[in-house]
Amino acid sequence: MMSRTADDDMTKGTGSYEQLKLGNQLCFPLYAVSREIIKKYRPILRKIDLTYTQYLVMMVLWEEDTVNVKKLGEMLFLDSGTLSPVLKSLETKGLVSRSRSDEDERILLISLTDRGCALREKAKDIPFEISKCVELSPEETYELGTILRKLLKQTR
Repeated sequence: MMSRTADDDMTKGTGSYEQLKLGNQLCFPLYAVSREIIKKYRPILRKIDLTYTQYLVMMVLWEEDTVNVKKLGEMLFLDSGTLSPVLKSLETKGLVSRSRSDEDERILLISLTDRGCALREKAKDIPFEISKCVELSPEETYELGTILRKLLKQTR
């Protein structure tokens, strides 16, 4: 019988490399769950002609009505390179309008159009539809949300 050496442990991902196992990573289940949940949104959002990122933007605007692009990017953790094409697409669909601030021309404001406001009614049941896809109790959902928001706050 051959004995295992430290080299064997390194080759097989055990021993001093235990921390590198996929199953020991916090980032992987967060990443994988996020991708899987977003997949569940796609057919639902297709009905109202939105992508997931567009939906996030619309949710902010349904709360705020008008928001500057910088603040929107901060709220959604999106850079301008990602946000700009999303906003252009929403504007093309007639859901938002873009304008410059009267106080400071450098500030670009995004506002809901009447059509964007009306879409809110069609979207109101989406969170309920998604909750049916995730088998968590209301208490577990609340607890998970609290933990994830805490992690988000720590990453800023």
